[in-house]
Formats: sequence, structure tokens, C-alpha cells
Amino acid sequence: MKHFTLEPNMRSSIGGAFYPSGHALVMFPSAEDANRIGHGLIDKGIVSGDEVYLLPAETILKEITPTVADSDNPLPSAGTDGATVRAYTKLAREGHTGLLIRTKDGAITERVMEMVRTVPYSMAQRYRTLVIEDL
Repeated sequence: MKHFTLEPNMRSSIGGAFYPSGHALVMFPSAEDANRIGHGLIDKGIVSGDEVYLLPAETILKEITPTVADSDNPLPSAGTDGATVRAYTKLAREGHTGLLIRTKDGAITERVMEMVRTVPYSMAQRYRTLVIEDL
């Protein structure tokens, strides 16, 4: 798994909120479950180690949360990207851990979610062009 650093292409072009198109972000109450699922996805060949990031709560709060500070200025967001980041922030403050996973297509997304569903998870969103999809 890769170390997460927020890159410019992981932000919305309008407002700058976190919007990693082509990825899914799954939040887990247990850091151990997140770590195990991340490594399992790699071990089973569903994704490569370069396509999975482990996001501890501190990373979400430091890197992702600030992307919504000004995203509704001067106009409110037309989408749900700001509200979605606020939901991640709430979960991170409760100690949840995230996995950011590259999802090239629906088939990979389904294989990812088959593994994710083997443990408790709190939230799963897939970012596509102009759409944030509940998983």
C-alpha cells in the first residue's frame, strides 16, 4: 500500500474539494480491518500495491478535511463533494480509518466491495466523473 499524499488531481476543479475521480474511498471502524482488506486486495491481485492507500484518521483530518474549508465560497457546491468530505471528517474524528482504492471500472469495484463486505465498514463511495456513487 502507498503512503497517501493529496495530489492536485484528487481535487475538484470547481471549489477544490476532495474528489479523486477513478477511486473509491471506504471507511472502516477498525484500522486492523482496513489494513487487512487493503493487503487482501493486493494479495488476491484485485489491485496493485500502487493503487491502494491506507488513510489513518489523522491523515484524513490533515489532508482531506481542509479541502472543504472554502469549497462553498463564493457559491454553494452543486454536488455532494463537500458533504461527503464532512462525513469522512466526522468518521475520522470517531477514529475510523479509510482505504482509497483505484477503481478503473465497475467490475473491479464489485470485486473490491465483495472483499470489503466481509468486515464491518461505515461508508463506501466511488468517485466517477461528475458522480459520487454510494457502494
